[in-house]
Amino acid sequence: MTSQLKRALRQRILVLDGAMGTMLQAYKFTEEDFRGVRFANFHIPLKGNNDLLSITQPDAIAEVHRKYFAAGADIVETNTFSSTTIAMADYALEDVVYELNYASAKIAKVVAQSFTEKEPHKPRFVAGSIGPTNKTASMSPDVNDPGFRAVSFDELRIAYKQQTEALLDGGVDILLVETVFDTLNAKAALFAIEEVKEERNSDVPVMVSGTITDASGRTLSGQTAEAFLISISHIPLLSVGFNCALGASQLQPHLEAIASRTALGISAHPNAGLPNAFGDYDETPEQMAAQIKKYIDQIATISEEDWDFFRSKLQRRTLPKKTIFLKINQIENHISFIESGVVRLFIPKENPEKEITFGFSFKDQFVSAYDSFLTQ
Repeated sequence: MTSQLKRALRQRILVLDGAMGTMLQAYKFTEEDFRGVRFANFHIPLKGNNDLLSITQPDAIAEVHRKYFAAGADIVETNTFSSTTIAMADYALEDVVYELNYASAKIAKVVAQSFTEKEPHKPRFVAGSIGPTNKTASMSPDVNDPGFRAVSFDELRIAYKQQTEALLDGGVDILLVETVFDTLNAKAALFAIEEVKEERNSDVPVMVSGTITDASGRTLSGQTAEAFLISISHIPLLSVGFNCALGASQLQPHLEAIASRTALGISAHPNAGLPNAFGDYDETPEQMAAQIKKYIDQIATISEEDWDFFRSKLQRRTLPKKTIFLKINQIENHISFIESGVVRLFIPKENPEKEITFGFSFKDQFVSAYDSFLTQ
């Protein structure tokens, strides 16, 4: 399946499914629906725990996947955005985390296989969704105690490793670390994934998607788009990109910032703008189509024939509002040293004192130290 995926990426842009949560809202599930028979007498409320529906309402989850594939999606995400022991602690469901991930992967895989069998020229893929959890490793949730951390790197690593193992056991084709607002959380996930890949001798592709949280163009933990890219560049990835954020137009500059600086595939699955006061989205499919076409023109490559198909899907409101565009870029191998904190540090091979972007006051001292290093 990995070879099929990479071959498809070389041939065309791939489309990712849309949001799971908004689709499930249409079912208007009650507390009893969330509980099902198995959790009928559970001691705390479970309504709102969408990941649990993979166990209590599996037919609904399968139907959502089918709708997205029918609309033209190449990849669907598993219903596991919050399926870690850390996130499920809010519902006292840590003990069912493996089952949540395994069941979600199985549901998606069965649907994907059914579509691939009907259309073997267009194989369908399943991405195991690995969310950021509801805690952050690099920032304190308490403004009065900035040194406090609600979770440690190792706690995250252990939780993510369990999720990864279950998703792979369930048959996912890709692992998607998404909605990254804290890069340290993402690094824990990637560390766990590499552990599992090594233990299983697996080459499962890995995608990473961050999120820009406000108009400053930074993640919640303060990194620019380029700094975020640099921070995860030590991991072998299939793609890197951004999701959610403020809308398609607002996301484009950040995608351009990373697209020109990596040979990885580029992913983008934006929101349809920001919700209004009632929680609804005012952007129409036609408006979003016009914005996304700019991605295609400036970031990705697509034929006019493909775009006509793409546009017709949007006009009929059948294309998911969240899309992924992946391409393979070329980048010159001329960088001597590149690193990042909240911004990038770039020292060219020629004249290391020139063209440095550095976010701290000890720039000159660092360049002097770098010069000394070159003479060693």
